[in-house]
Amino acid sequence: MCYDIQAKLEAQLKRAKRMNHKEIIRELETDLEPYLTQWHHVSGFSHPNLLIYTNESPKLPTLAKWGLIPEWTKNKEQANKLHNNTINARGESIFEKPSFRNSAIHKRCIVPVDGFFEHHHREKKIFPYFIHKKDDEPLNLAGLWSEWLNKQSGEIERTFSIVTCKANTLLSGIHNNPKLPGPRMPLILNEKSTDLWLDCNIDKDKINSLIQPSTEELVTHTIRPLRGKHSQGNTPKVSEEFLYDELNELF
Repeated sequence: MCYDIQAKLEAQLKRAKRMNHKEIIRELETDLEPYLTQWHHVSGFSHPNLLIYTNESPKLPTLAKWGLIPEWTKNKEQANKLHNNTINARGESIFEKPSFRNSAIHKRCIVPVDGFFEHHHREKKIFPYFIHKKDDEPLNLAGLWSEWLNKQSGEIERTFSIVTCKANTLLSGIHNNPKLPGPRMPLILNEKSTDLWLDCNIDKDKINSLIQPSTEELVTHTIRPLRGKHSQGNTPKVSEEFLYDELNELF
């Protein structure tokens, strides 16, 4: 699954900067600064605002809240119930689930992050890992987005979900939650598949063909607990390596 990520502003803006929209980027940084945080660690269950790149605006980011609220949502009460269940979207069923079906066809996005966190279960204990690219370049996570009109406030709320897929070999050795049927990971897109994911004209079969375990060169290490009294919070220390005496080397 993908409930915890690291998404600092540099990673979120890197795609736009590559497109040489320097003046627009300066304006974005100024306009969005009050709404953005340097996320060294954030949980999807806190529904943070992040920058996403949508199929309608693939070169410039837009602000969205983590936890997708479908456009057919009736009221704020229903929205609050839904968005805790839509932090992730299981890739194999995005065209079947009512919450994701329309977005899978018409509203896809990428969520650039520095890395993500997963937990390994062993002998009734949980060990957190930080996963990132070997070259420390941003990871492009596949996402779905939506716009919902909050009739009570009159505001349009833009939200998103991160798509997941079966785990690759690396994540299969880490993500072993006994409550889940099998190991999962976020759907990580390379440069070519990112462009395809954001292409408004590709069909359902092509979209499904992109939902595969990552072949990107990833590295990982154990870190201090993400939750509880020993948590480092939203600080740079959160992703620093921390070794557990009772945990044998997995790889």
